[in-house]
Amino acid sequence: AVAQSEVCVLATPVNTISTLLPRILDLLPPDKVVMDFGSTKENICQIADQHPKRSQFVAVHPMAGTENSGPGAAFKELLPGQNVIICDKEKSDSDAVALVEALLLDIGMKIHYMKPDEHDLHLAYVSHLSHVSSFALGLTVLEKEKDETAIFKMAGTGFSSTVRLAKSSPQMWAPIFSQNKENLCRALTDYIEYLQKFKEAIEAEANDQSIDFMKRSNDIR
Repeated sequence: AVAQSEVCVLATPVNTISTLLPRILDLLPPDKVVMDFGSTKENICQIADQHPKRSQFVAVHPMAGTENSGPGAAFKELLPGQNVIICDKEKSDSDAVALVEALLLDIGMKIHYMKPDEHDLHLAYVSHLSHVSSFALGLTVLEKEKDETAIFKMAGTGFSSTVRLAKSSPQMWAPIFSQNKENLCRALTDYIEYLQKFKEAIEAEANDQSIDFMKRSNDIR
């Protein structure tokens, strides 16, 4: 199949991409292209850098997804209009990049370019941290639910939207957390620091401080 394909796309958990990529490149004819859709990039790009056919690989991350996974979760409205990141463009053959760019633009995506380490740092804060937070919230509420069986009857849209990511595939996210552990742990340290500040302000009934935190957070709009 690889020999007959103009473009091979690796859209699996990132640990599997790391294993598959060298094997796919081994099989790839000279004028063909392979790209990945992994949510981490530094580890995958380092593996690609060690292969003699590195120029035939394009590192890609579409910034789109849901809490669902697998081919059955695909739908045609998922990618159009969304951002997509290409990493280490200069290490890929210009024809390979042009082909991938044409495909992404034809889908209707907006292309951006980053270094792999920059990508992983930013994604730790705006994606990976969100998932850890959602998993932790799910665990916290499920633990409380053991004693208070009616708790989910009280859950509103705020809880539903915040915990939505906790339905995501552990097989996909555990390798992401592992491959991006240094950046993610840094993000978690910053996040825990703010959680502690909120807790202290609430305990002290320091409403002015709580309001200040929330107003500053409103800038996320």
